[in-house]
Amino acid sequence: MLETKLGVRDEDRSLIITAGDVEIAQYVYHPDAPDAEAPKPYLHPIRSLTGAPMSVYRPWDHRWHKGLQMTWAHLSGQNFWGGPTFSVEKDYHWLDNLGHINHIDFIDVSGDGEQVTIDETLHWVTAAGEHWITEQRRQVVHGADADRGIWALDFTTQLHNVRGATLDFGSPTTHGRPAAGYAGFFWRGPRSWTQGTIIGAGGQGGEEMMGAEATWLALAGRHDEIDGGGTVLAIAGHSSASVPIKWFVRRDPFAVISPSPTFDEEIALADGNTLELAHRYVFVDHICERTELDDLGTEFAL
Repeated sequence: MLETKLGVRDEDRSLIITAGDVEIAQYVYHPDAPDAEAPKPYLHPIRSLTGAPMSVYRPWDHRWHKGLQMTWAHLSGQNFWGGPTFSVEKDYHWLDNLGHINHIDFIDVSGDGEQVTIDETLHWVTAAGEHWITEQRRQVVHGADADRGIWALDFTTQLHNVRGATLDFGSPTTHGRPAAGYAGFFWRGPRSWTQGTIIGAGGQGGEEMMGAEATWLALAGRHDEIDGGGTVLAIAGHSSASVPIKWFVRRDPFAVISPSPTFDEEIALADGNTLELAHRYVFVDHICERTELDDLGTEFAL
């Protein structure tokens, strides 16, 4: 049986999270990326407990997609997502508005065998070098279970507005592009998971989950090179804003999931205020059917 004791080690620019002998995630806190990709920390590679790939890095179609990362495409005119910015008048076009999310320091990096905890401070800095957000981010890896082939990641963040003015958090959909409400914590799956299966809470599922509200959503796909497949179960969690979390999800032309805090409605965060978000992702080393996902959705509910 695979030993599921969790650990973490620092590789100078990244943290390696292990479950037994398997490196299940790498958290790159000092990324080496061009300004065009809005450099920010990310988790990649992400692997199942058996070592199967569950994320992708810099795909040719969107070089700024990197595994699982916290990001935002429309923030008071700045783009912390990467790539071109959408507007109704010009569609996607390049602007000098690409910011950075910079790791400042770690408050805690620890592992006790049962979980790994990563607490850190980050600064969101605009293309002009203005510090707009101080972020307190906490990531906890836990629940590694070799018998069931699962492990979980809790992601909580506090985005504190230090701009000196209101910050408007939006998405391409709030700026006029239908069904493009990506924002916040965003996962890009392996290329082989294209055309995978989307299953949602409450009997929902399929591509109609785009823009829907549901307590959880899962995407299952098959691996290249190795037999079998896997499932990513995302728990929507909570937002301190009055705007509901809605799902941005695609299985075609590629697999992505984001519990979007601003899918089709903006959040206006006053100077000095804080936006708090909490999400959970569960990585499963096999393709789950609805019955199993219903049970996991209840077990891992936030």
